[in-house]
Amino acid sequence: MARVLFRFPEKLEGSDGVVYTARACAAPFGHIWEGWIEFVPLTRGRVLTSPRETTQPNFQDVLYWATGLSRVYLEGALDRAEHPRPRVGLRTSRGRARRSA
Repeated sequence: MARVLFRFPEKLEGSDGVVYTARACAAPFGHIWEGWIEFVPLTRGRVLTSPRETTQPNFQDVLYWATGLSRVYLEGALDRAEHPRPRVGLRTSRGRARRSA
């Protein structure tokens, strides 16, 4: 089950002009945790989700990862969420297969 780890105070503007707030999320996947960033629009639009941004061996480590992210990192994650690259064959905790480039 996915958990919101941290909500960032920064407002980020997407390439379409939509302003988002970001939240770091994570879920267990087997014996590891994987983390990603969700971008929630302030006014209109849909929630954007980055691809998996990290895998960590335990909850404490994924929480530590989430609390150390900078604005620059969030901007890059927003770009990855807006422009996903196809990936083949990788499973995620969110239950769907990813494609690998």
